[in-house]
Amino acid sequence: MSLTPVILSGGSGSRLWPLSREEYPKHLIPLLDEQTLLQKTLLRLQGLSCKDPIVVGNHQQRFMIAEQLQHIRVAPEALILEPMGRNTAPAIAVAALLCEQRGEATANLLVLPADHVITDVTAFQHGVACALPYCEQGSLVTFGIVPTEPHTGYGYIQRGQALDAGAFQVAQFVEKPDMATAEQYLATGQYSWNSGMFLFRADVYLQTLQQFHPNMVHACRAALAAAQQDLDFLRLDAEAFAHCLDISIDYAVMEKTDQAVVVPMDAGWNDVGSWSSLAEVCPHDVHGNVLQGDVLVEGTQDCFIHADSRFVTAVGVKDHVIVETADAVLVADKHHVQDVKKIVQYLKANRRGEHLHHTTRYRPWGQHELLVQSPGFEVRRVLIKPGAHIAMQRHHQRTEHWVVVSGQADIVCDGESLVLHANESFYVKKSAPHRIANTGDEPLIFIEVQLGECLKEDDIERLEPFVSDSLSHK
Repeated sequence: MSLTPVILSGGSGSRLWPLSREEYPKHLIPLLDEQTLLQKTLLRLQGLSCKDPIVVGNHQQRFMIAEQLQHIRVAPEALILEPMGRNTAPAIAVAALLCEQRGEATANLLVLPADHVITDVTAFQHGVACALPYCEQGSLVTFGIVPTEPHTGYGYIQRGQALDAGAFQVAQFVEKPDMATAEQYLATGQYSWNSGMFLFRADVYLQTLQQFHPNMVHACRAALAAAQQDLDFLRLDAEAFAHCLDISIDYAVMEKTDQAVVVPMDAGWNDVGSWSSLAEVCPHDVHGNVLQGDVLVEGTQDCFIHADSRFVTAVGVKDHVIVETADAVLVADKHHVQDVKKIVQYLKANRRGEHLHHTTRYRPWGQHELLVQSPGFEVRRVLIKPGAHIAMQRHHQRTEHWVVVSGQADIVCDGESLVLHANESFYVKKSAPHRIANTGDEPLIFIEVQLGECLKEDDIERLEPFVSDSLSHK
């Protein structure tokens, strides 16, 4: 029997701040090599009998998700956009309802978070194969990671009665323990880490969810019924989806059902839930350091140091995490990295922007990077991909000056058309309708200087129709 992968791709990864942001979270970042965690999640399905995946994401990340799938030549069955985060139970419900809607109510849903590391793909696939018979019989299967240490950062699953093929009934789910309790769990040999990966039939999940949270099923069904197709995306209805309870599948279903089965899995799993977790799966030097980017150390041990845009040095440092990005630097004791989330909470509470996005922001046509920001002016480096363009628009409170660095810029401004090449520039007056396109074969890169009283989104008047509001770069 074939599987329908359901990839949960809507998280923010706040514990990996400042590298991970809400608009550019950890599963979309190439943390280990050139592939992102999302891409690795999809690629490890090769070798299993799988249908095209259903990917559940959000509005802000949609074009990055789509582009990353294209890079590995994966065409999703659907790319569902949640209007707001409501945790895993509603996200999975919508995927199950979509299968039902398309006449596949008994589809075997392999639910996988997009932000996990699994180093032993063969063991992962073997675990899925072992779980499939229980799925087809109507059980709700979860995968329990064989623990390697008394970890306090994970929830645990206690195994109950043994079944065939190495599976067990679930005795209970337990919350993240303190160290003493975690050591007891490990000593009994009866507990696994809760991986957040599941396998069950769509109809079985919906029936169970209906039993415990009928209002959620109703809200998800309404959100899907009123969903709108937008390019390659399926946008759930915001008003209906907002009525969903914000709750995980563990609390909503798995802890309440008597049909839960756990399949132990020893596959080099890591949820990369903190900087110390990421350090565990990265190559180390002879002193136990993980050094990424332009980094130089002296007398430094057991540190994780990441340089994103500048030269970073460390002298006489031990057991620390140092992460540099263009607009923020994190310095943390390795034993307190879970508290990074408190920094993110502060940024949100004080309405700062560093938790939302980097200085580089990604758009369907390319990207722009904020180089200088000061009252009254901004300087940006803009890249437009071959064949892409920025929609026709105008600004009433600012002017713009473009200087082409490389590539060819096809410009329409105030009824005038012209073509610019490297070292040529153009001035956009206030209220002048304008657009810029890249009709060449190479990326177009230009420097944009904005001057005026208002340099925000409010001063954009879009003048041509387009499908998605992200086709404007400002």
